[in-house]
Amino acid sequence: MKESKTLEFKEDITKTFLKTVSAFANYGEGRIIFGIDNNGDIRGIEKSEDVCIDIENSINDNISPQPKYNILVNDDRTITLTVFEGDNKPYFYKSKAYKRNDTATIEVDTFELTRLILESKKINFEELKAEKQELEFTYLSQQLKKHIQIETFNKDILKTLNLYNEKNGYNNAANILSDNNIFPGIDIAIFGDTINIIKKRTTLENMSVLQMYDKTVEIFKDNYQYEEIDGSYRKKVELIPEEAFREALANALIHRSWDLNARIRIAMFNDKIEISSPGGVPSGISVDEYLCGMISLRHNPIISNIFYRLGIVEIFGTGILRINQAYENSIRKPIFNLSENAIQIILPVLNNFLIEDDQEIIYNALGKSKSIPISEIVSNVPFGRTKTKELLKKMENEGIVKVVGKGKATKYHI
Repeated sequence: MKESKTLEFKEDITKTFLKTVSAFANYGEGRIIFGIDNNGDIRGIEKSEDVCIDIENSINDNISPQPKYNILVNDDRTITLTVFEGDNKPYFYKSKAYKRNDTATIEVDTFELTRLILESKKINFEELKAEKQELEFTYLSQQLKKHIQIETFNKDILKTLNLYNEKNGYNNAANILSDNNIFPGIDIAIFGDTINIIKKRTTLENMSVLQMYDKTVEIFKDNYQYEEIDGSYRKKVELIPEEAFREALANALIHRSWDLNARIRIAMFNDKIEISSPGGVPSGISVDEYLCGMISLRHNPIISNIFYRLGIVEIFGTGILRINQAYENSIRKPIFNLSENAIQIILPVLNNFLIEDDQEIIYNALGKSKSIPISEIVSNVPFGRTKTKELLKKMENEGIVKVVGKGKATKYHI
């Protein structure tokens, strides 16, 4: 048993454990086990019943507001303190709020503290009153007329879309959808054969997020679609599935954290597109649940709803599934890189002939098996173990091969 983001060991009882109590109450259930050293060796706690009372008194006297927790004395004389995520965030210790960063407990910054307060009040950033109240909505009104036949655009429509109310006026979602949007937009770079060659760079800002979406799709079409003449017919060729790109772009705009002063970055290469969006996986959903696409939690419900009304996205959060389906018959697959503060989606070019000869041998050896160890792969290819591992690593980075397990239990599949 090792320390983790949700598990901490304490050999002795000191006040420092209260920082971790704050962290678990603010960001998710966790356990502190007293009587175990940092190496995971059990030392035990003398007079454990009395110590439990001391722990309880320390929490009640020092954490505000009071979190939910329970204390259990174990058979090995250790004490387990389980702290539950609370509803009345932020939870402070000595006027400071904390979070877990891997196995360490650190103080949250002003930005994160504001998020905790909003979360406690069940308010999204997009619902807050906009700093700028002189807004114009020419592009939004055009799209509503075009897609859902709304001929008259007025404040009643804005109220229906949850962009305006009489008490506070326009909210941040309204600003983001307005023609004079003040929030960071999209930075697009088109690269040549290497990252040192930038063929074109475009920044989309100070316009409706809907216009950003449409302009970005046009840039995509210019670079990844062309017409091929076959006899008397013209055929559209897609180097990258347009449906996958649209879903990834909409995902970046809908789920980004608009309170972060950072642009969405789109890097266009000869063999792939990288879309990086500020803001991690929505709170309340795991990475696996996000990637499976079976649960839909939205950072920005108001903006999501308008994208849905205009037919840009599905309301049921099927974006990830639709991206994967677009690559169902492709050797190369999309790659999803997720972190606490960012989501990156990599869409590879659909040209299967880009796969190298040696990679194709590995690919054929893997076949359609669910997963096989490297020893079985080596026995079916004309390479040694070292080269096979190098090829598998490269194919993993390119989204061709997926790795499951660790150490001796490592296996590979297409």
